[in-house]
Amino acid sequence: MNRRSLICGLLTLPFALTLRPAQSARLTPDDIKRMQQEWTALLPAGFSPPEPADAVQRSEDEWRQQLSQQAFHVLRDEGTERSHTSPLNDEKRDGVYVCAGCDLPLFSSEMKYESGTGWPSFFTHIPGALGTKADFKLIWPRTEYHCLRCGGHQGHVFKDGPAPTNERWCNNGVALKFLPSA
Repeated sequence: MNRRSLICGLLTLPFALTLRPAQSARLTPDDIKRMQQEWTALLPAGFSPPEPADAVQRSEDEWRQQLSQQAFHVLRDEGTERSHTSPLNDEKRDGVYVCAGCDLPLFSSEMKYESGTGWPSFFTHIPGALGTKADFKLIWPRTEYHCLRCGGHQGHVFKDGPAPTNERWCNNGVALKFLPSA
């Protein structure tokens, strides 16, 4: 992460902490459970999602050939894209967000909300798709998450999201692909 990204991220944090989307604030734990169980209804016709257990193993050269330079930096080097640069931040259609490295579904459009941070943000995720670990790259510890299928870095999860989860899964847009519903 470069200094500019760090400073921009720190400056947007107060805004993120004050923004709460009206729609997700009315959600109940039962709504979250339904989203996590019924996300496949938002898949495009003909798309057969891979299984998380079907691990993807590629060499660094193979990843470089498959991914753009920016996607490689985020997914394989655990980098961060600059905020407010992803077109997925403004995506409003129904559909599913999949890992840009391996097409594993990670989030549905129902799980997305506007956090004000400049990165696509979600208040929950598709169960069994993401793994977490502690990240000490900045002075304070954060929780980093990765795609379980290919190990690609997606972003960080914070405890400042909307009710009822109070989670903000802050994702790098370049680490995702959006598949609109049919």
